[in-house]
Amino acid sequence: MDIEILALKFYDHSIFIRGYSKATIGRYKVSINLYRHFANVSQINQVTEENVRAFFFYGRTQRHWKSNSFMTFRISLLVFFRWCVEQKYLEKNPVENIEIPKLEKRLPPKLTKQDTLLLLEVVQNYPYDYKFLRYRNHAIFSTFIFAGLRKSELLNLKFTDVDIENLTIFVRQGKGNKDRMVPISYTLAQTLKRYIEERKRLNKTCPEFFVSLNRNSGYTDSGLKRLTIQMRKASKINFTIHKLRHTFATLMLEGGCDIYSLSKMMGHSDIKTTTIYLYASAEHLRSQMVKHPLNELAI
Repeated sequence: MDIEILALKFYDHSIFIRGYSKATIGRYKVSINLYRHFANVSQINQVTEENVRAFFFYGRTQRHWKSNSFMTFRISLLVFFRWCVEQKYLEKNPVENIEIPKLEKRLPPKLTKQDTLLLLEVVQNYPYDYKFLRYRNHAIFSTFIFAGLRKSELLNLKFTDVDIENLTIFVRQGKGNKDRMVPISYTLAQTLKRYIEERKRLNKTCPEFFVSLNRNSGYTDSGLKRLTIQMRKASKINFTIHKLRHTFATLMLEGGCDIYSLSKMMGHSDIKTTTIYLYASAEHLRSQMVKHPLNELAI
């Protein structure tokens, strides 16, 4: 059986039966195609544990995959070949016996408070050609920094999902196909309200919350990439959208937010994912040291 045809069936199964996201399907495609070209295989019966093992060895030694990249490729191929076994195209999964490397424990990158304030200031005061861009772009970066949304969650946000009166944002089908409510501060609410007024002034009526300047349609991923590059150059701050999400989490902890509440706001399915931010926030750890019972001893 041709692997390309099998892969197409697998993608359809993953989308329509399992409900996986476009991003997940994209990772599957990259992994399967890279393996197929490396091993020079076109038929499923040409897949062996030996050429799969050689593929991962090549990735670590020649492409210099880090442990996280290795795991991404491994999981993608593991799921695909597991489906092939279930459908009787393979007798056994050739990935199951591939050793797992030790994952590097890295602290999530974040901005300092000073850089975060500077970035918001630059976004607000940038010399835009249109007033609408000032309000929209400031609202976009404020939402990342004050609510911790993922990029896809922000771009998929609908106008009806933002409730200024009740200070909430409804995240529809976030990562893992989970809905969640994110409370927002008065500061973010004021920023979003100014943007909404400007949006109404330009008669933007599309269902998406963040909209393009020249079209009555939602703001795009490519548009956000261009804006990020533009603000990175203007502010001279090296940041990514995901780094802004990490910044939100560490700032919340430093402000006294408990880990359980933060986990719910971030949309983490496992609270262990949230605990890494405890180690990323030196300010939070320092605040805990005052609780040592011997601190009051005279020296």
